[in-house]
Amino acid sequence: MSLSDDQPHTRTRLPVGDLPPPQPGRQPRPLRTLLTVMGILVLLVVAISFANRDKPDPHRGSGTAADGSGGGKAAPTAATGQRPVDTTSNGIPAGFPHTDQGAQSAAANYAVALGSAGMFDADTRHSVIDTLADPAAADALRNRLDSAFAQGAAAKYGLGEHGTAPAGLTFISRTIPVGTKVEQYGDAAARVAVWSSGLIGLAGQGSTQPVAENWFTLTLSLRWVGNDWKVVDFHQQPGPAPVNGDQQAANADEIKSAAEQYGGFRYAR
Repeated sequence: MSLSDDQPHTRTRLPVGDLPPPQPGRQPRPLRTLLTVMGILVLLVVAISFANRDKPDPHRGSGTAADGSGGGKAAPTAATGQRPVDTTSNGIPAGFPHTDQGAQSAAANYAVALGSAGMFDADTRHSVIDTLADPAAADALRNRLDSAFAQGAAAKYGLGEHGTAPAGLTFISRTIPVGTKVEQYGDAAARVAVWSSGLIGLAGQGSTQPVAENWFTLTLSLRWVGNDWKVVDFHQQPGPAPVNGDQQAANADEIKSAAEQYGGFRYAR
């Protein structure tokens, strides 16, 4: 209950010595000071993040150390933003960067060339090898592939001498890189594995070798030669293959039409 102003007031006079000390100026509030410090720290963090956003991550890219001695984290599957090379040689991309990503891009594009239908024609096959191989290794690679194709690869699909398909049919052989992994990288050499899906077979009515898919990993040993990555050696192993999806296969004419209408890509890591 409040008191009325009509009530008498009592005053108490204190001795001078008992007066309370004079109040100092306003003291800083601890909460306000803390918030100010936190605000400054946040601004510093934001500024540092902007300054470092375009700097390369030393742990990103190669799957191993530069000397190939250790296994690092897997490279991200998202595109890095580096554009595919603009130059070609005999229709094969060329002029890759002297980096681990350049080696991966070279390996992916070389895998496409090595898995193309042109490899079933001796003249085209030799041109491919001369284009992507280290000159010091070209003869060995050429002889190795000639021997492999002489063992009936073309005959299996009924192809002619120059890799031509039987009348009314279209021969399809394509390699589609799914991802790359640097197994070893150095200034002068690199080894890159390319996980791939492949299409191979004869498309068209009456084909006894319909187009089928297969999964494999192609590992290429590369060397930095003449300002580009070149193939020294390669080997292939099956898989890893995913479970087949519950999807109806296209008929022969649909596959033939797709092969004629859809072109390939240049690959960049």
